[in-house]
Amino acid sequence: MQKEQTTTTGSSLIGGILLVAGCCIGAGMLGLPVLSAMAGFQPSLVMFVLSWAYMACTGLLLLEVTLWFQDDVNIVSMAGRCFGLFGKAVAWVMFLFLFYCLMVAYIAGSGELFVDFISAMTGATLPAWIGSVLFVLGLGALLYMGTHAIDHCNRILMVGLIVSYFVLIGLGSLYVNPSLLSYQNWSLAPLALPAMIVSFGFHNLVPSLTTYFRRDVARLRAAILIGSALPLCIYLVWEWLILGLVPVEGQGGFQEALQRGQLATHVLRSVSGNPWVFDMAQVFAFFAIVTSFVAVALSFLDFLADGLQVKKVGMRKIGLCCLVLLPPLLFSLAYPQVFLMALNYAGGIGAVILFGILPAAMVWRVRYYNHSKVAPLVPGGKVTLAIIITISVAIVILQMTQ
Repeated sequence: MQKEQTTTTGSSLIGGILLVAGCCIGAGMLGLPVLSAMAGFQPSLVMFVLSWAYMACTGLLLLEVTLWFQDDVNIVSMAGRCFGLFGKAVAWVMFLFLFYCLMVAYIAGSGELFVDFISAMTGATLPAWIGSVLFVLGLGALLYMGTHAIDHCNRILMVGLIVSYFVLIGLGSLYVNPSLLSYQNWSLAPLALPAMIVSFGFHNLVPSLTTYFRRDVARLRAAILIGSALPLCIYLVWEWLILGLVPVEGQGGFQEALQRGQLATHVLRSVSGNPWVFDMAQVFAFFAIVTSFVAVALSFLDFLADGLQVKKVGMRKIGLCCLVLLPPLLFSLAYPQVFLMALNYAGGIGAVILFGILPAAMVWRVRYYNHSKVAPLVPGGKVTLAIIITISVAIVILQMTQ
């Protein structure tokens, strides 16, 4: 009996780690190399580690607040209980802002991927909006069919994502140029922080994990720290590959890709020396965007259904699907090169306020005003909380002034 309990505990911990990792890894990988390339490989590594540390700390802070409440909660309800109607309104607005920014990025990116694929297969050149519209129609049908259909579809997509990632790393590593990795411009390193931060976004999962682990603090801490560290390792290998294949300047380089708002996989078209590298990059990009798209869209649908108190049946569910998909589709059609910009705004404003400032402020409230008996999960007291809030405000200002 004891052995069975240990096995169950171990498997649930692995499941929690994978949930956190899966929540982080996605379409953000397609923008990270382009946004960080102007700083260079080594500065980017430092920014990645700092972004992970920041998001791991704020994730633990959010866990501490969640443990303080005795019933099931989410970020919006916690903000409401800590700061009243104002806190609830801020959480609502930031959730909408973050989700819509991510949806805009994914729709814009999917359109570019689709027309690239058609061009490679047939030689025909199509406008990106056709790809975006078809992508949204397919996702809308999947959303309407419900969580069961999405779950089965997502399993297949995740297998494709994992396989294509390792095949791409294996193929591309043969062509990495070490001299390209020596480029450095530390002054530009902070500019990639917003996209890096949103790529470690797992915080909306914390309340569910708390219930899943039955408020076991040790396993929750391990799931958050290990689960977010796995994407860090994957991102660093990805960064090494792409920055080692593509020059910063010149035709087809990162500077041109940044100006055009292109995906990281797009710049591999003419630089790898092997057409299979670009083809596999396109396959990986497809799985990365679709898995992220499906997860964010489903979470957004559930969030709106719960917040608006609308049942997910019949015409009401169609209305919710339209509310999720149509505004970002229209925006991405008006601004088709918006992928990198939307990713930056999602991280630099939405994620930083919702997953950075808000958890730190809520911990300050429950620790020092409500006298929480939950043991602090992040050391340093008020100094640490003040540092996190200051860094968060600085990132928001940085994003607003870019």
